[in-house]
Amino acid sequence: MKLSLFHQSALQPVVELFKSVFSASEGEAEGDVIADFVANLMVTTDPQDLIGCLAEENEKIIGCIFFSRFMVPSGQTAFILSPVAVSTAKQGLGVGQQLIRFGLEYLKTQQVDLVFTYGDPSYYAKTGFTPINETLVKAPFPLSQPIGWLAQSLDGKAIQPMSGETQCVQALCDPSLW
Repeated sequence: MKLSLFHQSALQPVVELFKSVFSASEGEAEGDVIADFVANLMVTTDPQDLIGCLAEENEKIIGCIFFSRFMVPSGQTAFILSPVAVSTAKQGLGVGQQLIRFGLEYLKTQQVDLVFTYGDPSYYAKTGFTPINETLVKAPFPLSQPIGWLAQSLDGKAIQPMSGETQCVQALCDPSLW
C-alpha cells in the first residue's frame, strides 16, 4: 500500500470512493450527501487550509482522509480531521489508522499544534485522539453526539481550556454534519 498526499488528479476517484463507502454503510442518499460534501470541500477550500491523504493499492485509491484548518480561540495552529473513507473491501485491515498516522506525522512537520475530529471515540483512540468536552474547546456547531468530540496535541503540550468560538472551513459549516 502506498500512502501519499492528495493531488488534484485524484479529485473524481476520491468523490467516487466516498460515495461508494457511505452508500454501502449508510444508504444511497447519505452517499450522495457525503460525496457532495467532499467535492465541495476539495473545490472551495484554499489549498493551504486543506490536507488530504491517500492510500493506494495497485494504483487504485482505497482510502482517503482530509484535514482542514480549524480556527481556535488560543490562536494555535489547528486542523480538524473529516471525513475519512476506506474502501468497503479494505475495511478492518488498518488502512484508516495508517492513513491517519501518516497525516498526523505530516501535520507535525507543518508545525500544527492541535488536531480535532468528531466521530467514534474507540476508533480514533487508536491514533491518539481523546475525548474532550466543550468546556475545554467549543465545537463550531451543536453536537448531536457530544461523546464524539475528540482532540489531540501534536506539540506535546496539554490542551488548555479555551473560551470563545471556533471556526471551520466553509464546507464544514453545515450544522447537519455535526
